[in-house]
Amino acid sequence: MRSARIEGGFGLYVHWPFCLSKCPYCDFNSHVRDRVDDATWRDALCTELETLAARIEGPPLLQTIFFGGGTPSLMPPETVAAIIERAGKLFPFADDVEITLEANPTSSEAMRFAEFRAAGVNRLSLGIQSLENQALQFLGRRHSAAEARRAIELARANFPRLSFDLIYARPNQTPAAWLAELEQAIALAADHLSLYQLTIEPQTGFGALAALGKLPTLPDEEAVELYFLTQDVMEAAGLPAYEISNHAKAGAESRHNLIYWRGGAWIGIGPGAHGRLPAGNGKRIATESEKLPEKWLSLVRERGSGLSSDVEVRGPDQAKEALLMGLRLAEGVALDRIEHLDAALLDHRRIAELSEQGFLARRPDRLLATATGRPVLNRLIAEIVRDPT
Repeated sequence: MRSARIEGGFGLYVHWPFCLSKCPYCDFNSHVRDRVDDATWRDALCTELETLAARIEGPPLLQTIFFGGGTPSLMPPETVAAIIERAGKLFPFADDVEITLEANPTSSEAMRFAEFRAAGVNRLSLGIQSLENQALQFLGRRHSAAEARRAIELARANFPRLSFDLIYARPNQTPAAWLAELEQAIALAADHLSLYQLTIEPQTGFGALAALGKLPTLPDEEAVELYFLTQDVMEAAGLPAYEISNHAKAGAESRHNLIYWRGGAWIGIGPGAHGRLPAGNGKRIATESEKLPEKWLSLVRERGSGLSSDVEVRGPDQAKEALLMGLRLAEGVALDRIEHLDAALLDHRRIAELSEQGFLARRPDRLLATATGRPVLNRLIAEIVRDPT
């Protein structure tokens, strides 16, 4: 099978929308259901994959598959295997194809790691979130710190690549406490850690509590202090930030997420999944699927996909996406790509000023946010993008 290469890479994202419970900080498309018909969901996901794959010429080389959610480790391993097999019939796989599954570290899910590995998963992303029991209780997690450590041990025994997440800047968290937890994480980690500051989103349990004044939050200046502490500690440990919240040893970066950040293309299947389909001549189609699981299933039965939105991304919007995503990376974004998509997008005078102030760095062919600039990236982007009026 001949394959076409796509700038930025090409991947597949699979969204499993179900969780055992809803965490109070989570604003992802996740739902709690008493019962899920596994065979029906397996067929529907494969159907949507086939429908969207038929729209892509090439076929392009598939470099990554990512099972996200929700809680994908609640999926039957047979479903994971079926989707991987179907993808392999539709696209040629890269020799080093990266197949990631997000998992929770509860004992019942961790015991299925070997089955997921046998299904074809070669990278696990564990939602640890904290290594302290009190923090796990605050975050609404169903596992204990001991279960988290055991899950990491089981994951390392089954998968060649492992990442896990932690959430910091929690209420009343001190630099000393975060440093101790971070050092534990580094000792347990393999080659990748995702470290996220706690963000209070409006449509969440924490958002509702915050609106009532019932949720204490860490002051911004203390959160910034923890951010810079994180960068220093991770750099010294040989896991520098290659993206604002993601740290890895050289070569161990999440190749799937790099497709997003480098402006690549991907198919998104499952409720609420987003995609960017290549359409030839530099065109890209933005897709989004219906979020409600039952409605998504009904749409797939009716027309082969659960898409709720399907629009072309024009050059200026592609440029803004490339800038937004690329500046998250330590490597920055290619200026010639931005200029090709929209020559009028960037305010080069303001870029020069912010570079002098140490927030941005201009290379001959790239624009980077510095360590000082990355924590205020949204503000920087607003300042360097020209007002079309």
